[in-house]
Amino acid sequence: MGLFKKKNEGGFMDMIRCDETDYLIWKWRPKGAIINDSKKENAIRWGSSLRVKDGEVAVFVYRQKEGTVQDFIVGPYDDIIKTANFPVISSIIGWAYDGGTPFQAEVYFLNLSGINQIKFGIPYFEVYDPRFLDFGVPTSVRGSITFNIEDYRGFIKLHRLTNFELEQFKAQIKDALIRNIKGTVTNIPTEHNIPAIQMERKILEINDIIEPRIKSMLENDFGVTCKRLDISTIEFDKESEEYQKLIKVTREQQEKTIVAQNEVSIQNLHDTQRINSKNMEESLRIQREELQRAQQLQTESQNLTAHQLNQQTKVAEKAAESIGKMGSNGGGTMDPGSMMASMAMGGAVGSGMAGMMGNMISGMGEQKVTPPPLPQMAYFIAVNGQQQGPYNQNQMLELVKQGALTRTTHVWKQGMADWALAGNIEELNDILGSVPPPPPIK
Repeated sequence: MGLFKKKNEGGFMDMIRCDETDYLIWKWRPKGAIINDSKKENAIRWGSSLRVKDGEVAVFVYRQKEGTVQDFIVGPYDDIIKTANFPVISSIIGWAYDGGTPFQAEVYFLNLSGINQIKFGIPYFEVYDPRFLDFGVPTSVRGSITFNIEDYRGFIKLHRLTNFELEQFKAQIKDALIRNIKGTVTNIPTEHNIPAIQMERKILEINDIIEPRIKSMLENDFGVTCKRLDISTIEFDKESEEYQKLIKVTREQQEKTIVAQNEVSIQNLHDTQRINSKNMEESLRIQREELQRAQQLQTESQNLTAHQLNQQTKVAEKAAESIGKMGSNGGGTMDPGSMMASMAMGGAVGSGMAGMMGNMISGMGEQKVTPPPLPQMAYFIAVNGQQQGPYNQNQMLELVKQGALTRTTHVWKQGMADWALAGNIEELNDILGSVPPPPPIK
């Protein structure tokens, strides 16, 4: 093979890679190395080939007097190990190792693309409804959680990579998961106002309540990212005595609530009817008073008219008497009393006739029809291919004076089928003719 041309102390060059298909953390060892023999299983030959697939990260762990140093190679990567691409190696190994002597380093492969799933089932535990604290209902929860590694640096800080066991790691997550879900579900009726008896039908809502807490726990305590929490079932031990009692008191409470609501609705209906009845009585009273007042005003007006007629009659009689006396005198003269009476009668009669004429004129005025306003000109004009307007008559005249509107200008207004030259529109002739044409050229 081309990768193993150079021999070195201890044999051929190593191919450092992970061929596992299902793993979270995998430790590489040289071929033929004995497990737990740290000197040989961590010996890496200078010039060995390193291959890191996409979705993986290779972690090189070096131990020095000052502590542990780590070097991360994120895939995809396929190259020969040398100081140019492993700067940490240069400072650790030094010139004494250059030339082929193996150096000590642990190599771990972390799977960043793999999704791990943990299924859980929490056996029956008691959940109390705050309304009925005497009955603890046996409740169980089942579901699953999926997670992966995204922050590999943070993950390594929390875990010892040596002898890492995935199943043991999952067991730790599962225990923490059960504790958190159990504690959260127990407090849901009190903290989120969800009756215990309804939690079976509120799975999606409860899942959304629990998921943020689980994500925070996995990230802070285990260094992994929660991709999804799925609570598949929340169920009660329906054969238990506590469940049966809770069902009974819940139904009784619901019946009492329904009865109370019906009583309130009936009382509200009665109150509404009573208020409407009072309002109706008050409205009728006000209408009666207004009608009586109108009748009274009409009667007073009629009495005033009759009184005026009586006074006019007396005046007329007095005038007639005075006229008779004037005739009986034979001299054609009228005494002052008769003259005043005649003038009063004439004034009264004239006033009555003036009132009648005024009423007639007023009636005629009310029937007068006002003609509609004259139609206003509203033309659009085309200037350099752009539409402008609309313009009224005064504005059109101003445009003519400015030279912006001529007989060759295209114009349009509502009712026209298409744009037309201003000079071809009859009603624009007066406006266009207000400006004289240019003088003739000699």
